[in-house]
Amino acid sequence: MEKKKLWAAGLLLILACVLAGVLYLNTRPEPAAGDKRITVTVVHGNQEEKVFSYDTDADYLGEVLKEDGLISGEEGEFGLFITEVDGETANEANQEWWCITKGGEMVNTSVDGTPLEDGDQFELTLKEGY
Repeated sequence: MEKKKLWAAGLLLILACVLAGVLYLNTRPEPAAGDKRITVTVVHGNQEEKVFSYDTDADYLGEVLKEDGLISGEEGEFGLFITEVDGETANEANQEWWCITKGGEMVNTSVDGTPLEDGDQFELTLKEGY
């Protein structure tokens, strides 16, 4: 009797995972097709700002920034974790990290999962403290 309960619980768990995957695939943000013009403002640790403009047909922000050499980092299960932007490396000892925002609002995707649309304005800001 207990083995049947374990099998049933396992089957329900597998079904829940499959359903979650299907739901994600159907609701994830989709990039705009075709040529796009985007702007990326880098805010360095000393608050100096540099603006970079790109004309691209890429679908995701990471593609553009890696191709240009503006960012580098460590690949992980959720995509690239940015450790360096425009030559400035985040210092882990000081709990520094690069924050991605779009129009001032924090994005909830990695740089590799952030879709692009024409006219997008992103910011990469060096933050301190987790």
